[in-house]
Amino acid sequence: MRDHAPTGGGDRTVVHLLRHGEVHNPTGILYGRIPGFRLSERGRRQALTVAEHLADHDIAHVVASPLDRAQQTAAPIADSHRLELGTDERLIEADNQFEGLRVSVGDGALRSPQHWPKLVNPFRPSWGEPYLGIAHRMLGAVQRARAVAEGHEAVCVSHQLPIWTLRRFLEGRRMWHDPRRRECSLASLTSLVFEGEQLVRLVYSEPVGATNPRVTGA
Repeated sequence: MRDHAPTGGGDRTVVHLLRHGEVHNPTGILYGRIPGFRLSERGRRQALTVAEHLADHDIAHVVASPLDRAQQTAAPIADSHRLELGTDERLIEADNQFEGLRVSVGDGALRSPQHWPKLVNPFRPSWGEPYLGIAHRMLGAVQRARAVAEGHEAVCVSHQLPIWTLRRFLEGRRMWHDPRRRECSLASLTSLVFEGEQLVRLVYSEPVGATNPRVTGA
């Protein structure tokens, strides 16, 4: 569903899951949880665009993954609403054994036989943090944000795979999937609308436009 999530009010609370903006990654590696990967110039512009997009929303709480790129994306939103930026470790990128390597299809680590044993079970997946574990920690972060911002709106800045995994979990779909088909562009919003504690609607939007889901890293 692609439209605008309503602003908060009464028993309605909206939790926006925001993917961070573009990252400076000239070598094209899967940077994962490696520290020091920050937004590119384009990514900084994307963060400002999202902040402008949310300027007239009833934002009462802003929290982000501890990684630099998420903190940088969240900062303009927190500043524009005069809120303190919080950190929630549960919003962090998924753990991945290919971290620090090039993993594009037909390129790098995936072509090396020494790494093939890591690929034996795509349903879990065998190369990193289990999908169900990602979904559960993300849901915990969302429920915390919903409680803090009750009757208003919250923004949780995270990463492509965690956001997409949670969405599939909430929609009752299987966890394993084709990464090339994720609907979670850079600086996109996956907005969860709650009535009280019940999720009643999910809205996806792209304030800065669509980006290629095959972009290395998340």
